[in-house]
Amino acid sequence: MSLLEVEDLDAGYGDLQVLSNVDLHVDDGEYVTIVGPNGAGKSTVMKTIVGLATHFDGAIRYRGTDFAGASPEDVVRKGIGYVPQSDNVFPTLTIEENLRLGAYVLDGVPEDRKRDVYDRFPALADRTDEDAGSLSGGQRQMLAMGCALMLDPDVLLLDEPSAGLAPDLVDEMFDRVDEINDAGTTVLMVEQNAKEALRRCDRGYVLAGGENRYEDDSDALLHDEEVRQQFLGG
Repeated sequence: MSLLEVEDLDAGYGDLQVLSNVDLHVDDGEYVTIVGPNGAGKSTVMKTIVGLATHFDGAIRYRGTDFAGASPEDVVRKGIGYVPQSDNVFPTLTIEENLRLGAYVLDGVPEDRKRDVYDRFPALADRTDEDAGSLSGGQRQMLAMGCALMLDPDVLLLDEPSAGLAPDLVDEMFDRVDEINDAGTTVLMVEQNAKEALRRCDRGYVLAGGENRYEDDSDALLHDEEVRQQFLGG
């Protein structure tokens, strides 16, 4: 049984349908990436899973139970973490306050998890009392991931974690995602840097026009001539 599964998903925003019959699954411990051109519906898949887009039809299952249409709070409580592409931290709050808010659905702040976040992202540990707005783009992404990890999710959804980062920081961001997966957290990621994402992950999906176009092991997608020409820049 897959940890997270999407089947025949139709979704969008309001009355606008963006996704049509989208299928994907992520098994326990896997690292899966969704790639495709701008406007393909990649982020809409993520937002529909976490209850931030309009679900029209189809199933969204977690550990075999359909939760399509659940509220974001209910989704988080199930063990699904989510890091949006933008506006993913509170810039006027400190790093410490952001992390505490990451545990908002719990009765208290798990200090051990907070220590784990600081251990994983040492650049944050030295600036706990500074406003998140003072951080660089890469540090903000680390803080956003840290906030999601405060709930110790079984699966982490990452929407374009390398977006807007300086080229020299992109590899570091991917390294962080690798480490999170290696530590046991299942990862489903949407990424614009398709080649590097596919080099890192186990499997990939290619979306275009709101529909599935390709699904395969990452290495097979990287070496598929049609995929390379149409979606990976040759």
